[in-house]
Amino acid sequence: MRASVGICTSIIVAAAGIFAFSPRTPVPMAERQIPVENMNITSLAQTSAGLVAAGELGNILISRDDGGSWKPATLSSQRHALLTRLYFQNDDIGFAMGHEGWVLRTTDGGLSWDEVAFDQERNEPLLDIGHLPSGHWLAIGGYGKLLSSVDQGKSWTLQPAPEGTDWHLNTLISSANKYVWLMAGEVGTVFRSLDGGESWEKLPEFYNGSFYGGLHLGGDDWLLYGMRGNIFRTSDNGSSWQRLDFNIPVSLFTHEVLADGQILLAGQGGMILSSTDNGQSFQLAYRGGRYSLTDLQFTDDGKLVAGSDQGIKTVSAAQFIKPATTRLVNESKNNNKNNS
Repeated sequence: MRASVGICTSIIVAAAGIFAFSPRTPVPMAERQIPVENMNITSLAQTSAGLVAAGELGNILISRDDGGSWKPATLSSQRHALLTRLYFQNDDIGFAMGHEGWVLRTTDGGLSWDEVAFDQERNEPLLDIGHLPSGHWLAIGGYGKLLSSVDQGKSWTLQPAPEGTDWHLNTLISSANKYVWLMAGEVGTVFRSLDGGESWEKLPEFYNGSFYGGLHLGGDDWLLYGMRGNIFRTSDNGSSWQRLDFNIPVSLFTHEVLADGQILLAGQGGMILSSTDNGQSFQLAYRGGRYSLTDLQFTDDGKLVAGSDQGIKTVSAAQFIKPATTRLVNESKNNNKNNS
């Protein structure tokens, strides 16, 4: 009897051991969800890899389905610094830049990124980048920070700011032929280059608030926009400027140009403005919510995807409306007024 019990016990122990070490198919883990609806997304781009988004804590995300789902890109170094700007030279080669002079470079549309610059000594943010006709790259940022690269963006060198300015430099814009450039930032600071970015001259002050962005409209026409709904237009390459009389004091942070030439400006309150006359007047086209739009990108399926300080937003083109337009006013009448 005792022998039978011992044999049964041995069989049970052996069976348990075989079961414990036998291969089994694991239960699939739930797919990691990236909380893009709560993140600060500062910049968007459409590339060969899909829709690319960048923003808080150094996150760079990729969507293959026009913003329906997101996966993290691969970074050679993660600094957890805010990324402020994506810029792609073509569908594959691009840059991401942010605080602490951080610059990342990609050659596969944003799937993977190599760190090419980082400043451990200072927390100065980089805010925009441009590719000069010389082939050199120029990056600008806070407190007059200026970096240049002569090797396709693989390394960067600190350069003196134009006229020694220490104001934030927020936007860098070129003409279609890249011969004329504008650089704009805090307290109405605007520099102009007429030689492809080789030298810069400070334009006379015409506004004492901050500019956050701008675009070349063709020919000698340009647009700058910034604090409290201030939009300025020039038709002589920046020698003189006229202010658009827009009466909603929301700061404007980004723009997009549609295939038909319509210009969209976006910013606080989830607002999007529209111009169909090459920036001579703007309409309030869309009102979102209590968030700020930071970038706009049209996807391949015709959706308008927007980055914001409260994640990714999708706007339907059918939601655009057309209320009364703004008017151009002669800024010379307001030379002694503060328009910020």
